[in-house]
Amino acid sequence: MSKGPISQFIEKHYLHFNSASLVDAAKAYEQQLANGAKMMVSMAGAMSTAEIGKIFAEIIRQDKVQIISCTGANLEEDIMNLVAHSHYERVPNYRDLTPQDEWALLERGLNRVTDTCIPEHEAFRRLQKHIYKIWKDADDKGERYFPHEFMYKMLLSGVLEEYYEIDLKDSWMYAAAEKNLPIIVPGWEDSTMGNIFASYVIKGDLKASTMKSGIEYMTYLADWYPKNSSNGIGFFQIGGGIAGDFPICVVPMLYQDMEMHDVPFWSYFCQISDSTTSYGSYSGAVPNEKITWGKLDINTPKFIIESDATIVAPLIFAYLLDL
Repeated sequence: MSKGPISQFIEKHYLHFNSASLVDAAKAYEQQLANGAKMMVSMAGAMSTAEIGKIFAEIIRQDKVQIISCTGANLEEDIMNLVAHSHYERVPNYRDLTPQDEWALLERGLNRVTDTCIPEHEAFRRLQKHIYKIWKDADDKGERYFPHEFMYKMLLSGVLEEYYEIDLKDSWMYAAAEKNLPIIVPGWEDSTMGNIFASYVIKGDLKASTMKSGIEYMTYLADWYPKNSSNGIGFFQIGGGIAGDFPICVVPMLYQDMEMHDVPFWSYFCQISDSTTSYGSYSGAVPNEKITWGKLDINTPKFIIESDATIVAPLIFAYLLDL
């Protein structure tokens, strides 16, 4: 299929520095898929609130990603945008806000993420009412599921349909639920729904064990990786943090701790990041550092694009979709 105008623009004008890295990474991602490799996309930051679903959902539908790792915030905030979009507020002048201005937003039930405010009542509480019933039903039956599996159940049950405020095709979580796509959600407890679940455990309404744990996510990934790596598995990392750090470690864990010495390294690596390398940060480390940790091979194609993920990721996805 020939490339569309966005891809043609990128190829014509993105020739040097970070822009050239963007093109190189997109072409290598495309080549990975052409070679029969699978791809993990890890997603940190506030990408769901940035409405990455408008294009990432199509990446999912077209089988250009086979497994996702994301924060608990990204897991829930895509669904929040689905059911409460009209109640969000943009604050273009967020840099000028005083502490008093921020307090006023809090009193209005608006939780700010940079220039975007998420409405507590319409987003958080709307989901809470329905997800609690699903949690409780599993708890009563003695069943246990992962955080993303509970979210899939809620989406596919249809209980949220009355609240839809955007086109369903722009929800990446719904696209993932339809495919029952594997998702790893490390540190899910550090999310609004995670906090809410903890409150029910404290009150004695739910058992902590009803929610499968981070260790179980790692063991799930440890089972999935060898079964799907015959042609390689690439790693496309949006941002830094636990969404990337956690799943990339499955390879050295299998090799070193499970002594599975035939497990292949990740076959591709790309990170979009604005972290600074010299501060000792993992997120800002150059890809070659990962060789020393047994995550990447000497010959693994490696790319780092030091830019804003909300700009870069949609362009790479557009290239993969021939837009």
